[in-house]
Amino acid sequence: MAVLELLRCSLQWYGRRSIVSLSSLPETHQMLHKTCRDFAENELKPLAAKFDREHLYPKEQIRKMGELGLMAVDVPENLGGSGLDYLAYSIAMEEISRGCASTGVIMSVNNSLYLGPILKFGTEKQKETFIPPFAAGEQIGCFALSEPGNGSDAGAASTVARPSDDGWTLSGTKSWITNGYEAEASVVFATTDTSKKHKGISAFIVPKSATGLSLGKKEDKLGIRGSSTCSLIFEDCSIPKDNLLGEPGLGFKIAMMSLDAGRIGIASQALGIAQAALDCAVEYASKRNAFGSPILKLQTIQTKIANMALQIESARLLTWRAAALKDSGKPFSKEAAMAKLAASEAATYSAHQCIQVLGGMGYVTDMPAERHYRDARITEIYEGTSEIQRLVIASNIIKEYGYS
Repeated sequence: MAVLELLRCSLQWYGRRSIVSLSSLPETHQMLHKTCRDFAENELKPLAAKFDREHLYPKEQIRKMGELGLMAVDVPENLGGSGLDYLAYSIAMEEISRGCASTGVIMSVNNSLYLGPILKFGTEKQKETFIPPFAAGEQIGCFALSEPGNGSDAGAASTVARPSDDGWTLSGTKSWITNGYEAEASVVFATTDTSKKHKGISAFIVPKSATGLSLGKKEDKLGIRGSSTCSLIFEDCSIPKDNLLGEPGLGFKIAMMSLDAGRIGIASQALGIAQAALDCAVEYASKRNAFGSPILKLQTIQTKIANMALQIESARLLTWRAAALKDSGKPFSKEAAMAKLAASEAATYSAHQCIQVLGGMGYVTDMPAERHYRDARITEIYEGTSEIQRLVIASNIIKEYGYS
């Protein structure tokens, strides 16, 4: 398998700092970590500030990631993927995001939210048409659930899909769509039976070329500015009947299952941002002298570093546990929510503390600390806010106690 051959060529450990827990994982996962770390160091980290500053889509880097198998980590080899598991995906996502959070979220949406539902619910024809080019990094996909008025209420879809003589006609607007500008296809959720509320929502695969589909303005965002965010506008948008994903009325279930898996990806992205912030803080503190020695020797700085590392390692283990549960076919909704909540809050906390360690230098664009701070903030919002994660966790715990 091509991706494993590439991994085997790079099995020497990278630098002195490593994720200690990796030593207990299979060799394939350790090699994948090394490959992704090298790629992030050489291909992403030097350009991350430019992608952010100029709002540039990292097209060439995404193509190379496709060649490495990173755009379809758990997709079978016969469809162009790497054929690895979700734990491997989590490890890869963290390292890519450590190099560039924008590239990380592009990878996450393509893997979890676009390819994931098609792989699980698609027909053989849909898989053959809508997976291989997206697995190769030649194209990317997106996931269209949110709307201007529904926010966290995913079941209140006002976008409608009506059957027509030769297919379906979609009308409505989807908002906050990551990858929207570059995506060549979307997994779109629309109401097909208004009388059934969330049970009347269906899922569709909509190619960018579909008649009646247009894009809204590209949003000017606080962070992850190398990835595009825009609205998808459907004005009597026509698609073939074969583009229905799964059965009619199955859309809400597809969306919720996709988001459960997607939260592992966003948790991993957040871990990458948090780790980048910690790396930045330690490196700066080792070189910045005050009171006759590096500030790294000051107890106040060491306390910050210890607290950052504690949150990161705790969130990483939660994330890996969620991924392992998914790989074993066991329920993981609660664990994915815990991972996403812990990792996103670790990212925000670590980025904040990193700026404190750097002081004035942390506040200027000459250093990456302020970018990590901006990038971290969105991880507590998209694919379910921190408030929603707590509701998901509590709901699952209440059921475990038998009070549902």
